[in-house]
Amino acid sequence: MMTAYQLQPNARRCAATGLALAAGERYYSVLTEEQGRLVRRDYAATAWAGPPDDAFSFWAGCIPPEGKKRRLVLDEDTLRECFERLDGATEPGKVRLRYVLALLILRQRRLVLEDTERDGGRETLLLRDARTGRRFRVENPDLTESELLDVQDDVLRALGWDG
Repeated sequence: MMTAYQLQPNARRCAATGLALAAGERYYSVLTEEQGRLVRRDYAATAWAGPPDDAFSFWAGCIPPEGKKRRLVLDEDTLRECFERLDGATEPGKVRLRYVLALLILRQRRLVLEDTERDGGRETLLLRDARTGRRFRVENPDLTESELLDVQDDVLRALGWDG
């Protein structure tokens, strides 16, 4: 089952000019929320005028050569920004997305799992920022393994890891 936040991979085409983005070319990606879903747009560096006012998140990248394997490096700032913006969200798609972002940040050891709470069958992760000590509560949406992988793949594709 796919979530409400199925994200597009890098289009390799500038949203402003319509021109193809070539291997090695620097680009900027923007996520905006439109009609309850996140929409990604990519821009050539030469056409980038900054993020729109309604940007959920944005980041820079470089178009990889076709077929070349890349080592997965996640932009910590982008992950954190999205994670923190989703604090307090109650829509199921946003709850799932925040949970997966928390897991990715935990994997980077930037968050520490301090404890879990159970209330009426619902599990909440109690997390602490490894640097600042700030605490976060993250609801576990009880995703199946398949759903978890789908949301994680959506996040990675949104960040430009589409292959």
